[in-house]
Amino acid sequence: MSAVVHMAPRREGAPSWLAPFLMLLPAMLLILGVVLVPLAMTALLSFHSFSSSSGISTDMSLANWAEIVADPYYMEMFLRTFRISGVVTLACCLIGAPEAYIIHRMQAPWKGIFLVITLGPLLISVVARTLGWALLFGGRNGVVNKALMDLGILSEPIPFMFTEGGVMVALTHVMMPFMVLSVWAVLQRLDPRSENAAASLGASQFTILSRIVLPQVLPGILSGAIIVFALSASSFATPAIVGGRRLKVAATLAYDEFLNTLNWPLGAAVAVLLLIAIAAIVIGCNALVEKRYSRMFQ
Repeated sequence: MSAVVHMAPRREGAPSWLAPFLMLLPAMLLILGVVLVPLAMTALLSFHSFSSSSGISTDMSLANWAEIVADPYYMEMFLRTFRISGVVTLACCLIGAPEAYIIHRMQAPWKGIFLVITLGPLLISVVARTLGWALLFGGRNGVVNKALMDLGILSEPIPFMFTEGGVMVALTHVMMPFMVLSVWAVLQRLDPRSENAAASLGASQFTILSRIVLPQVLPGILSGAIIVFALSASSFATPAIVGGRRLKVAATLAYDEFLNTLNWPLGAAVAVLLLIAIAAIVIGCNALVEKRYSRMFQ
């Protein structure tokens, strides 16, 4: 007696290689509509001309880009932006990476408590945190400055508002949790037995940190540095509050061109140039560090 096996008919559908693209299609459409299309429209707007009498014209030219490149005022804004961002990134690396390692080595419940304290500022508005620094060091009426002068420790208040140093301090405080988070994520994969093995073989704490811990957490430091630099260079609220109109950066410059002078094409050119510069610096630094990082372990 022979058994007859009935095979279900094969349904014709989309090829298997097309399935991932179909799954990604909603996200791709969202990115296209929310990110890429506005960027393309902003870049296109930067090639239009503007006059105070007739507004934005339909003719296309490179006048806005030529003005930014030729005018030292705009170049100073960009140099100040990247100078502040570089110092903030360096400060976050020097403070945030050791802080993340120290918290990682803590025992419960102190590890969780200090991690919440470190990441807690992310739950507070950037404007509120920046205004807090302004209240602490804002001229003679700042809490810290007034207290130090009343005690006779200072004769003049610490200059904070409308200075590059003040913007750097405030931005470092705002960006520090991003560096701690990036290094913390890498430290979770760090095997503590490797440190214990090195210590049992007579390695000093400095050797353990420099030869075992640092190479393994370097990708986290690099990721955190990229995030901090990009966010610092494009930051608006903190430089606008602490720096004010006396100390402009690229983001506040674009804001003024859009809403104060109503020169949208020039503001668009500043914004696009800032985006291109940030992308070029981040990609270049990433490639350089990865190249040296790969050579270190060859």
